[in-house]
Amino acid sequence: MNSQISLQVNGEIQSCVSQTSLPQLLQQLGFNPHLVAVEYNGEILHRQFWSGTKIENGDCLEVVTIVGGG
Repeated sequence: MNSQISLQVNGEIQSCVSQTSLPQLLQQLGFNPHLVAVEYNGEILHRQFWSGTKIENGDCLEVVTIVGGG
């Protein structure tokens, strides 16, 4: 049974279903996973680890949108 958990994203409390993967969470929150960098619990999380990362209660994420241009 999946239950709701709380986490912090960019300083705001959010909730999601337990065992949500990081890419699923990003999409639920309206981020384009191809255009962001993620700090997960204080460390930059490289993209190859995203799909294997399951969100847990109390996690803290900083999501930064990559902006191109000059």
